[in-house]
Amino acid sequence: MVKYIIIALFLPLVGYSQLNSGMVWTELGVKGSVTKKIDWAGDLTTRFGNLGVNTFFPQVSVKYKLTKWFRPSLEYRAIFNHLSNGNYNFSNRLNINGEFKHGISDFDFGLRLRYQYSFGTLFASGSYDPEFDQAIRIKPSVTYDIKKSMFSPTASAEFFYDPSYGQYGRQFTKIRTFVGVKFDWKKPFDIAVGYMFDGKINLPKPSNRHILSVSFAYKIEGDKGKE
Repeated sequence: MVKYIIIALFLPLVGYSQLNSGMVWTELGVKGSVTKKIDWAGDLTTRFGNLGVNTFFPQVSVKYKLTKWFRPSLEYRAIFNHLSNGNYNFSNRLNINGEFKHGISDFDFGLRLRYQYSFGTLFASGSYDPEFDQAIRIKPSVTYDIKKSMFSPTASAEFFYDPSYGQYGRQFTKIRTFVGVKFDWKKPFDIAVGYMFDGKINLPKPSNRHILSVSFAYKIEGDKGKE
């Protein structure tokens, strides 16, 4: 399985010239626990592309462990998006998530359902963008834990649905696939590296992005308190 995941990770590089753009996404964060059931996190994501820093956004989130297999969470983002005229457009976004997890042998299967709501945009783009506008997102994933190894291959596919009644609404508008590796290096660090293919569908002039993703998080250990 590891061999096929590595092949899938590098095979898209062969067709890079046929894609519309390439990007590098980085994420730096810190996280911790309030109680045994409530976790918090804060991070900064920066997306580098043809405009230099195309987009960056700080984010804070709170997650609640309702059951062993279900964890709802709430996230807030302040998004700064670089426009072609050199200015940055600012908007706010709330993410309401429901995460389902189940382990079988050395595999961890997950499903994240997300409703994203954007507000307070300074400049209306005039066209729907699944990344920044209202959307329902469905993301199944799988991670394989290699015994006696620091590497855990992971893969996911995320489907973006536009719930609005606009011209191109009520349909799926983007598919984002990811293959990569999580590193069980040293506590309290969480590190992941991977390749992402981000493609719009059912929209005029659909564009694709070829993305290298790198994330690093530091987990604060402490007293989680009482239930």
